[in-house]
Amino acid sequence: MAPALGIVFAIIALVSWGVGDFLNQRSARLVGSGKALLIIGMFSSIVLFPFIYKEFALLSLEDFALLCLLSIVVILGTAFDFEALRRGKMAVIEPIIGLELPLTVGISVLLIREQISLLQLFLTVTIFIGIMFVVTKKFSTTFSRKLFEKGSLLAICAALGTALTTVLIGVSSQQISPLMAVWFGHTALAIVSASVLFARNKHISFYKDFLKHPFTIGGQGILDSSAWIAFALATTLIPISISAAISGGYVVLAVLLGVVLSKEKLTRHQLIGVSVVLVSTIILTLIS
Repeated sequence: MAPALGIVFAIIALVSWGVGDFLNQRSARLVGSGKALLIIGMFSSIVLFPFIYKEFALLSLEDFALLCLLSIVVILGTAFDFEALRRGKMAVIEPIIGLELPLTVGISVLLIREQISLLQLFLTVTIFIGIMFVVTKKFSTTFSRKLFEKGSLLAICAALGTALTTVLIGVSSQQISPLMAVWFGHTALAIVSASVLFARNKHISFYKDFLKHPFTIGGQGILDSSAWIAFALATTLIPISISAAISGGYVVLAVLLGVVLSKEKLTRHQLIGVSVVLVSTIILTLIS
């Protein structure tokens, strides 16, 4: 029963990230990365506090150090992610950020010694390949040129930061608690984001911007926070690498939303990628 519940949480993370990713880019471009990040941090900090405040007395120095490390990685990884999406082209940024999946699996297997079967590893690889097909609108023989396009270096940092965040959220959830892990990281994110806005005197326009775009900004905050909470819960029931592989299908959902809401067209290889990700994710879900 526990693995099945873990998969349910991973699928909830998939859906929340898929819709949230669509809103994240819109929010970052409408009001800036700092304000969008502040909303995410504030939502988790306020909503989760009543559920975790009693856990502070149980934290050891080792737990506190782990949560501080998680917070630093969350702040840096999320900032790179939002800035890459705000500055760069989606067709260039998404394939690079997609590297987070193999990086997460690699870190989980090599550094924290997670055990996954060869079939699970194979399906994870096929999901990654499918994601690359989905997010790449046009293949080029000069891929290296993309590394110099606007936002691409930020996307590389974002991929590494997201992979480290994913692993540390999983480890913190397993060793401490999933809600504490998300609360601690997102509260730190809210504090840093608010400090930057105050330093740049942009906090005055924060309230006005929120009133202008409440559903976009508020929606991305709720969905992104919900995704991390669901993912954190999933990692306490199934391996981090499997949680990451299943929830990684959010990219397909984000692309499909673009097709439905923005009337975007999918190429033949993107349709193949969507099929590969869906089939591989279903099989991985069933065997896990």
